[in-house]
Amino acid sequence: MDDRQNSASGGSSRRHADPFSIFLKAANKIHTEWLRATYPFHTFGRGVSIEYSAEISRAAAHHVGLGDGVSIGKDVWLNIVELAGRVSPKISLGNGCRIGRRATISARNSIVLENDVLLAPSVLLMDHNHEYSDIHLPIHAQGVTAGGTIRVEKNCWLGYGAVIFCAAGELIIGRNSVVGAHSVVTKSVPPCSVVAGAPAKVIKQYDDVTGQWVRPVALSAEVSS
Repeated sequence: MDDRQNSASGGSSRRHADPFSIFLKAANKIHTEWLRATYPFHTFGRGVSIEYSAEISRAAAHHVGLGDGVSIGKDVWLNIVELAGRVSPKISLGNGCRIGRRATISARNSIVLENDVLLAPSVLLMDHNHEYSDIHLPIHAQGVTAGGTIRVEKNCWLGYGAVIFCAAGELIIGRNSVVGAHSVVTKSVPPCSVVAGAPAKVIKQYDDVTGQWVRPVALSAEVSS
């Protein structure tokens, strides 16, 4: 394709682009800068983008840290359950994190996403649960459990509808791991693993020797031999 054809193609794309999308991009930019200027975030990095429909309360912002280049999609909810207490962020999103639309991150204690973590749409991360021990009280009146902490190490990908839930202690998803769509993760995941299912189980791990992703059985046989 010559330059004239490329120009014509580009011009055609621009002519058929939805003009409203320009308005939405501007709205997101204005919304992001408004949050930067007026909300008391723990940290707010360079190049952050937050969709105007994302929900982060002003009170919660004090407990939220955003690294450089963080992108937060439509209808995302960053929720802080206990607003009192320590000053350090209860939700920390590292440089380059991408949070897909409708994702929910709800923290009582600490949820940390290290650099370049990717969340598909409708992912849930929650480090506590609703208390339900007293059968004589409505569950909504019983508060939440003590819970634990969640850390998703760098360059992980959490697939569509995945649930990461920590009832107690520390849950860590190791670096360069993949969580399959609709999986439920309640225990730590080794680095360089693929997990799937409810509850999630390791179905593949990266083999440094062969440079391939292999099933755990094959990896165990190779080690024993």
